[in-house]
Parts: sequence; structure tokens; C-alpha cells
Amino acid sequence: MEIKDKQKVLQDFKQKLDRISAYLELDKKKERLAEIEKELENPELWNDRKKSIKLAKEKSLIEKDINLFKELEELYNEVELLVELDEEGEDIEEEFQKIYKKFEEDYKKAELFSVFKAEEDKNPAYLTIHPGAGGTESQDWAEMLLRMYLRWAERKNFKAEIVEIQPGEEAGIKSATIRVDGEYAYGFLKTETGIHRLIRISPFDANKRRHTSFVAVFVYPEADDSIEIEINEKDLRIDTFRASGHGGQHVNKTDSAVRITHIPTGIVATCQSDRSQHKNKAIAMKLLKAKLYELELEKKEEERNKLEQSKSDISWGNQIRTYTLHPFKLIKDHRTGVEVGDTQRVLDGDIDEFIYAALMKGIGKKKK
Repeated sequence: MEIKDKQKVLQDFKQKLDRISAYLELDKKKERLAEIEKELENPELWNDRKKSIKLAKEKSLIEKDINLFKELEELYNEVELLVELDEEGEDIEEEFQKIYKKFEEDYKKAELFSVFKAEEDKNPAYLTIHPGAGGTESQDWAEMLLRMYLRWAERKNFKAEIVEIQPGEEAGIKSATIRVDGEYAYGFLKTETGIHRLIRISPFDANKRRHTSFVAVFVYPEADDSIEIEINEKDLRIDTFRASGHGGQHVNKTDSAVRITHIPTGIVATCQSDRSQHKNKAIAMKLLKAKLYELELEKKEEERNKLEQSKSDISWGNQIRTYTLHPFKLIKDHRTGVEVGDTQRVLDGDIDEFIYAALMKGIGKKKK
């Protein structure tokens, strides 16, 4: 489609460029980048490995924001030049369309990154899945969601690892926890916390009746190594057991799986992803710290705003999204109103449309 008023497009791009500069707080980030670079030049810093790693990660994220803005600036300059050529009678339509599309894509990306302001947004995330009442049907739905999130991580080139999984008796899973590591992993996934409802003809019902199933999803940020989460050994109960599996050679023959219970809060962290009990215990401790970290964030949030509900207040009646597979196909997010008819594409991990809409609406945002 030919864009006739190219001068108007140029003005629109200039407004968006100014908006992104403000959104990304580039002046502050450039100052912070200079501070980090100065700190990294200090030879004594490398004696503190945790701090040096943290600073290097922060530097990388700031540089990505700055470079993204520079790319938008370059695209704007190209559009400005093309508008001049157009006014001189040159045929620039094909090149203009190409740059127009690229600018809009980069703008959307920059706009999205601008909402990641919380310190924990950049951290890896732990995502847990728990089926509700409904037996095999709900457990099967839980496994479908597990697959969806693993596929989503794959699409974004994030590293996803199943930390804990409990298979159902007939099909599906009783619970699962995955660790997702990637650029702003927690920032993206935090809006997925809530109740996910499925409506379909159950493959486990001989009478082919329609069933409604519920699954709860919770997302926790991994505690940064620089953040001290104090855990008293006396407050822990550590149990070992044989890792569950679907049978055959993959069933663990030793008590390598580890379950750690934090007695004061009742929080439980389990890991069975490795054959080594020592490694499973280390991962379970990281998961426990992540849950305690999230608990501390929620406590601080309640102090700021007593009326805000924490994740533990989510009830089965407060589903965030409904996945309807019968009598029609539609997935609807009740918080943003986003609807997608291609249900298979979503279940195959293409959930960015829902995540982006929730982020831009401020869902999952920590208030200040």
C-alpha cells in the first residue's frame, strides 16, 4: 500500500523518537553507563566476582537500549532523506516501505523495553504450574501449558530447564516448575501469573462432553546473587526421594530428588532435574530463595499499598485468560481484551501478543 503523506509519517516518527528517548530515560542511562565503565576499570573490582558480573550485565542491558535508540535515529534520518528525494520526484516507494516497517518494529520493541523498570525484571524466572480440581482433565491441561511455555522460551532463544515435574497417574502432570533464563525473562513472564481456563471436549470423556479446566501459574524472579536472602538452616526441612518419570530407563533408581521446606513460611521448593542429589539441592535452594525473594517484594508492595492483592489471593473465579477449543476456537485475555482465533499457534508458544498487551497496560508492574 502506497504511503501518500510521507511528510506526516516523518513528523510521526520524530514524535515517537522523542517519546522513546523519554521512555527509556536515556540521559540517566548514559550517566549510569559512564559510572559503570569507571567502576569496571578498577582492578580491585575483579576480586568481587558477584559485583563484577552484575555490573557487566547491567552495562550490557543499558548498551542495548542506547543502541536500539541509535538505530531508530538512523532510520529516521533515512526517512528524512527519502522524503527529500520524493519531493524532488525520485521513485522511493519501495525503499520507504521497507524502512517504515523496520522503524515501526524497532519502535514497538523499544516501547516494550521501556516498561522494564523494576530491578528484578532482568532476572531469570521460575514458572510453576499447578492444575486445579478436575483430575486427569486438569492435569492434561497443565501439561499443555508446560509445553506452551517451553515452546515460547524456544521461540525467544531463552534457556528453559524443567526443575521439577510430577506426572499424573493417567496423563498430564500434577505440578511442574521451569527456570527460564534470557533477556528480561522475569519481566516478560510476570504477567502470566494467574488462572488459565480451558474449555474443550475432553479426550478422556467417553461421552464426548464439554469440560472446563483450571490451572494456576505463578512466576517468581530468581534472586540476584548480589541480594542477600538470609535462610537459617534450622528453619529448613530437607527430604530426599526418587525422581518421578514416565517409566523405563529414565526412572531414577536412587533418592536423588530433593524437597526443601521453609518451615516459618511453609514455602516448598523441589528439584529432580539432575541425577546428582547435590546439584538438585543447590537448584532447590535457588528456587526457594526466588520464592522468598518474591515474598519480600510482595510484603514491600503491601506496605506501599494495603489495598493491592498479592498473588496468593488469586481465586479460581479470577481467570486471566480463557482458551476455548469448543464449540468455537478462541483465546481471550480478560485483562486486556486481546483475542486470538488461531488457538494452535498460541498453544505452540506464540503468546507474545498477550504478554505485550499486558505489559503495556502495566499488568504485573510494581508500583512505586
